[in-house]
Amino acid sequence: MLATNDQEIRAALHHKKLRSYQKARSAIIVDELGLSHAKVRIDVAVISAEVHGFEIKSSLDTLDRLPGQLEFYSKGLSRLTLVCADKHLVKAERIVPDWCGLILAEKGSRGGITFETVRRARANPSVDAIQVAHLLWHSEAAELLAGFGASPRELKRSRLQLYIDLAAQMPIADLIAAIRNFMAQRSTWRDQPAHA
Repeated sequence: MLATNDQEIRAALHHKKLRSYQKARSAIIVDELGLSHAKVRIDVAVISAEVHGFEIKSSLDTLDRLPGQLEFYSKGLSRLTLVCADKHLVKAERIVPDWCGLILAEKGSRGGITFETVRRARANPSVDAIQVAHLLWHSEAAELLAGFGASPRELKRSRLQLYIDLAAQMPIADLIAAIRNFMAQRSTWRDQPAHA
């Protein structure tokens, strides 16, 4: 097997697997999306009617960090797909939850990356609306809560309290739709500090 690295798998993933999302104006694709205020990052996230994360483990990587990452992915993502090199597949199947999708990424003799879907991702049964709400900035969360009649004083509370309030007010599908809309409106948001 030829060695693979994250960059080439990511480029091929965008080109081959995520092309349909790129054509859909309703989807936003973000590389290195921070979850739970950047405690962890997912390699590629597609925000459409749900938040689908793609975690890449190339042949140069290990799976040492995966159990810790899964702790956050299992709360903050609607779906998760692990895109991994052949050497990781058997171990990965033991580590990831059964709703997590698995895609095998291999490099051909001419250097191209090919993908084989081993298992399709299913809906995460334990996604946590409060963790999903962490994708909102404080000002965005406050704007949403103002629409539910929250007072100016309530809107000045901590981000976490706003997220808790939002999770109680909004079905998770509506929350994700709002997150997608806010992300579409953000300009140069990649330059903002993590706590924005």
